[in-house]
Amino acid sequence: MEKIIIVTPPSETAAAIEQLLQSEGLSRTNVVSSGSEMRRMIKNGLAADLVIINAPLTDEFGNDLAEIAAEESNAAVIMICPTDIAAELESGFADLGIAIVPKPISGEAFSQCLSDIKMMRGNFFDVKESTDVLCRIDDIRLINRAKSALMKYLQFTEPQAHRYLEKHAMNNRCTRREAAIHIINMYEK
Repeated sequence: MEKIIIVTPPSETAAAIEQLLQSEGLSRTNVVSSGSEMRRMIKNGLAADLVIINAPLTDEFGNDLAEIAAEESNAAVIMICPTDIAAELESGFADLGIAIVPKPISGEAFSQCLSDIKMMRGNFFDVKESTDVLCRIDDIRLINRAKSALMKYLQFTEPQAHRYLEKHAMNNRCTRREAAIHIINMYEK
């Protein structure tokens, strides 16, 4: 995890959280002192891998902020809250993937929570990477199909078909995929 944002009122807990993160080898943290400041960051396109919310905050409790952070950013979210409401929040946040850590913070529980999040985020990026590869393969298939249509119907050689497709994309200011779809629709009715 590259960038971590801790949302917490000024207290010893902030230092304890940073110390726990450092013990896990994570040190690029930014501390935000209020929910409203964090909301502005989310609205402006939050670029963080992990958001840790130490509830209650000075201007709100933090549960709504956790939901917003989970839904509107790609960041993993951990919410640290009093033990008496941790179970209630955990059941409500399970679908959103928000991890709950009860206070007082146990180093072992926090470490386990971080390793679970790292594993989940790794799986998320593996799936995203696989999807990107499948999209590229699909693009190549469409482009090859369009080149085949050009070779069949206009008797182009493969290099001529390739050049025609590239030029069509450039002239129409579209992607090669869009150009390929246009050519396929034009010749393969």
